[in-house]
Amino acid sequence: MEVDDADAVTKAALRRIADDSGLPADERTQAENAVTEDTAEALAYLVDPFDLVSEVPGVDLAQASWSSEPIDYDPDSPEWDLDEDDGDEDDDEEVGVG
Repeated sequence: MEVDDADAVTKAALRRIADDSGLPADERTQAENAVTEDTAEALAYLVDPFDLVSEVPGVDLAQASWSSEPIDYDPDSPEWDLDEDDGDEDDDEEVGVG
C-alpha cells in the first residue's frame, strides 16, 4: 500500500484518539506519540485488521502487525515493474518451478 499523504493519516489518527472518550490519559499520550512518530502506527490506529478479514469465510485472524518504510518510487524505472516477481528467475528453476 502507498500512503500519499502521511500528514492526513496522522491527523485522522489523532482525531480518532481525541474522540475516544474511554481512553485513559496515559494511554492517550502514548497513542498520540506513537501515531505522530510513525505513519504505520497511525494507519494501524485507523484500520482494524480483524474488521478487514472478519467477513471472509474460513479465515481467523491470529495475529496482525504493521511496518512501514519510506521509499523513492519511480514508476518509470524497470525495477518497479509490478507484474514481475520479487525473486530472480533462477530462483524458480532451483526449486523446480518454471
